[in-house]
Amino acid sequence: MVQAARELLAVRSPLDAELMVSDMVGAWWGRRVRSGDVEQVLGEGLVDYAAKAGTPASLTLLICLAYLGTARQGAKAEGAALAMMESGVARPGWADRVGAVKPAGCYVSRDAYGDQDTVICTFAYRYGDGGEQGTDRHALVVVVDYNMNGMARDAWVSSQVDKLIEQARAEAAGNPMLLFEEIEPQQARALLDSAMKATREPKTPPPVSDSYSAYHAFARARLKALPPGRKRPAPLHIEAPYSRERRAMLAAEFLASDAAEHLSDPSAASRCADHIIEYGCERDFGRPLRVSPTKCETFLLDWLPRKVMLSMAEQEAMPHVLSAWARFAAHRTGLPEQGLKATLDAVWEATAKFPEAYRDPTSFGLDRPLLERLLPDGDLSALARRVFAFPYLQGTHGGVELDKLNPADEADRRILLEIDHDGVIDQEHLAWHEEIATRLWEGDPPQLWEAAQRLLDLGHDRHDVLHVLIEIAERIGGDPDELAAALDDIADIPDEI
Repeated sequence: MVQAARELLAVRSPLDAELMVSDMVGAWWGRRVRSGDVEQVLGEGLVDYAAKAGTPASLTLLICLAYLGTARQGAKAEGAALAMMESGVARPGWADRVGAVKPAGCYVSRDAYGDQDTVICTFAYRYGDGGEQGTDRHALVVVVDYNMNGMARDAWVSSQVDKLIEQARAEAAGNPMLLFEEIEPQQARALLDSAMKATREPKTPPPVSDSYSAYHAFARARLKALPPGRKRPAPLHIEAPYSRERRAMLAAEFLASDAAEHLSDPSAASRCADHIIEYGCERDFGRPLRVSPTKCETFLLDWLPRKVMLSMAEQEAMPHVLSAWARFAAHRTGLPEQGLKATLDAVWEATAKFPEAYRDPTSFGLDRPLLERLLPDGDLSALARRVFAFPYLQGTHGGVELDKLNPADEADRRILLEIDHDGVIDQEHLAWHEEIATRLWEGDPPQLWEAAQRLLDLGHDRHDVLHVLIEIAERIGGDPDELAAALDDIADIPDEI
């Protein structure tokens, strides 16, 4: 990378240099290394190596990293660059203007569904002692996808600012499915801060465009040029959070509406409506009334099969209830007719795929009473980790009828763990097994089950895996962040365990 930085000496503008270095550090964005944090190992390692090189190219790289790097990388790069400049190492004439930009206007293009925002933030470099804006205008464009947890899914930079904005305006003109408007820079920053945070959160590489990594550092740095001031992203204003009572009222309004009058099983329809509302509140930023083709497909073919245990009646009713909900919600929110038609068409197509996508756990030979004991909350995604935590739930053991023990009950849980160890276990160690079993039951933190699965995939015995999890929990103590980080680092069982 230091050798490649020689090309920086040939560029003519700070914008070209910033984009080149952003692309360079994007090579490791979203990746993991066994020996620690990737930004520390590679990012800070690059800063240290460039500082030792002491060349004009490495100085130029450090100047760019001081602006584009993480906070730690930026501080280290700035100190190293100042030392090199004091020693007389030459730098390009444009180097003083790296990152010296002012926002010139922010815009957003929104689809009527609320699926995504395309945010355009324009900037110009400052010239002169007065800080007046120059001519190097450019636009940072970021696509925010609300069907993917509100994450930033794509990003790019354009120097054709006026053409870009006029094209966006022209596409929205007369199109009821598109809205283009100027927004305050504070709104743009709040929206993009939230989106880029959502993109960082997944432990596996996030589903972003192929080019996103190349622009990530540039976008992160440009956001700092926008003024702060808003706590919530602009499009996600919610009148009030949906309390349990408000959710129940919304479900009742739906079931009493004309849209739901054809539903033949009111009980199943009510439970299905509860799941639809829960998905909108918990997974779509508190927007249960937002409907779109993509959201409905994701709910029916992805979220439900992974998260919810449905009865046979609910499985049959769900596609019909979802169609009725789309009509009800579209009327409430004013979704254009063409948007409702496209949504209903998508639900119709997904309905044919739903029986295959939703595999009822009872079809795998698990009886429903057992499932109801393991999943009293209906959280289907918890099944594997709860079975791992409590493998003995049927039959008898020492005169104890296991079918009558409830793993969700604290007293019964301890009995099940004692049976798991044939009753031979000291109380302190049993308490730690109970701690891990409770965490696995609740999925807190999620890294616990992820670590267990990695170790099981390597062929380790269940009890050995449990003892590793206990050792880590005992060593770390009550700090949730440290516990999550320690669990993330587990790649195999140490020899001393």
